[in-house]
Amino acid sequence: MDKPAICGGKPIRGTKIFYGHQYIDDADIQAVVEVLKSDYLTCGPKIEELEKKLCAVTGAKYAVVCSNGTAALHMACQAAGIGAGDEMITTPITFAASANCALYCGAKPVFADINEETYNIDPAHVESLTTEKTKAVVAVDYTGQSVELDRLLAHCRKHNLVLIEDGAHVIGTSYNGKKNGSIADMTTLSFHPVKTVTGGEGGAVLTNSEEYYQKLLLYRSHGITKNPAKMEHEPDGPWYYEQVALGMNYRMTDMQAALIISQLDKLPLFMKRRKEIVKAYDEAFSKLPQLFVQKEIPQSDTTRHLYILRIIPEKLKIDRKQFFEALAAENICCQVHYIPVYYFPYYEKLGYQKGLCPKAEKLYEEEISLPLYYAMTDQDVDDVIQAVTKIVEYFKR
Repeated sequence: MDKPAICGGKPIRGTKIFYGHQYIDDADIQAVVEVLKSDYLTCGPKIEELEKKLCAVTGAKYAVVCSNGTAALHMACQAAGIGAGDEMITTPITFAASANCALYCGAKPVFADINEETYNIDPAHVESLTTEKTKAVVAVDYTGQSVELDRLLAHCRKHNLVLIEDGAHVIGTSYNGKKNGSIADMTTLSFHPVKTVTGGEGGAVLTNSEEYYQKLLLYRSHGITKNPAKMEHEPDGPWYYEQVALGMNYRMTDMQAALIISQLDKLPLFMKRRKEIVKAYDEAFSKLPQLFVQKEIPQSDTTRHLYILRIIPEKLKIDRKQFFEALAAENICCQVHYIPVYYFPYYEKLGYQKGLCPKAEKLYEEEISLPLYYAMTDQDVDDVIQAVTKIVEYFKR
């Protein structure tokens, strides 16, 4: 049996591999250079071009791009009319922005537990937490697997709630044959560098509702309009504009838009490679009884953003932290997604306590995010599998 590097053995590889990395080619670079040489660096033609492309890719009727995924969530909450006294249900296994967007609007985040096999928000718990104060559900497509949209939508329609799909992980995924982004009331996207498609930063909100679309346009740009039909006063010249709502400056630059447009051209390639890597991981790790492989619902044709390795602690002599450190010693540099949001000191000061979502908390104690990105070679994938297998075999009970 090979000795793990953390115990003095030889590392699986000599160079580090990280959990995520962007892929940028010459076409991406040229797309940005062309914008830099053009007349518009922001508020230019690339914004509309990207919005049309996102609609074509996802099937959504409208798209509003913005500065980042957090801005997209805030805009969606504003458009949904979330405000003081309202409650918004979301999952704790997510980046903080999925809950913070409620606080930005003066509302209260309510945390629903997860399905212990898929790790997505549990619709049954959402249903049990819904009260007269509930205004919306922010359902996160964790790792890129779609949430149970049919059941969540049915519940939201029954109780007159807005379903906001936090699709930061989900671009490329389909649910029952329809692309995610065209199903929920609003779907938010992120184009951070570790995501499947990147603009360096950037976000978007997708919707089929013209009402939401018009509100999103306002909230993206200070609540200001130049459309005379939406003004309350008579324009006194062609320069005239009015602020008719309280919005933010959440605009995207044309450089970012150009990069994302170019990246979207490669989305089929990105999807294919990520699925290949996930398949290789699943096949290898499902043979190890010390590990649990994330399950998928049949409705979701998933393009995975994250690959979650979940250890079964009672079958190992080491815990998650030690497993994480053992992988790092093999030069497999991983991450953990995510610390439950209500664990953070800011939320503790708001009165949230551990114990709210036992399944989510248990997942946090057992999960590690393995490397998963388009440019990984077959050797990279094999190195990850060998490192995980070596550690499991050495430390198994």
